[in-house]
Amino acid sequence: MEALLNTAAVVALGEMGDKTQVLALLLAVRYHRPLPILGGIFLATLLSMGITAFLGSSLSALIPAEILRWLLVALFFAVAIWTLIPEKDDDDDDDVPLKSSSNLVLIAFVTFLLAELGDKSQLATLVMAAKYQSFNLVMIGSTLGEMLAIAPAVLLGKTTAQFIPLKWIRIAAASLFAALGVWVLIMGLD
Repeated sequence: MEALLNTAAVVALGEMGDKTQVLALLLAVRYHRPLPILGGIFLATLLSMGITAFLGSSLSALIPAEILRWLLVALFFAVAIWTLIPEKDDDDDDDVPLKSSSNLVLIAFVTFLLAELGDKSQLATLVMAAKYQSFNLVMIGSTLGEMLAIAPAVLLGKTTAQFIPLKWIRIAAASLFAALGVWVLIMGLD
C-alpha cells in the first residue's frame, strides 16, 4: 500500500503545471467534452504507466542494489530540478467544432500518450517501480496520481487555470522529489 500511495502522491505533485496537465486543460477548453477527453487520457495513462512500471520493476532485478540506489538518488534529484522549470503554455482559446465522442477519446489518447513520453511522471513511475519492485501497486498509484492531477483541469476547464498557483505547486513537488532522493540516500532501498 505504501508503494501505491507514495507513487500516487509523487506523480500527482509532479504533474501539477506540467505540459500534460496544460494539454488536458487545452483539450477541455477547446472541445467542451470532458468525459471523452478523460477517457482517452485514462487509457493513455494506463498504457504509458503500465509499460513504465514494468520497465522500472524489471530494472530493479537486473541492476545491483547499490548501483540502483545511487541511480534512484540521482533520478530523484534530477526530477526535482526538472520540476522547478516551468512548462511553456501555448494557451489557445479558439473554440473548435464539436467532435464525436469516439474521435475525442482517440484525440486525447494519442496526444496525451505522445506528450507523456519521457515526462516527469513517467520518470517518477520508473523510479518508484524500481524502488518498490511492485509493478501492480506502482502502476495503479501512478495512474491514480496522474488522474488526480489531470481530472480537475479537464472537468473545470478554464476556471482551473485561474486558481492554481503553479509556482508554489512546482516548489512543493520539487521539494518532495528532493526529499525522496535524500530518503533513498540515507535509508537505502529497504
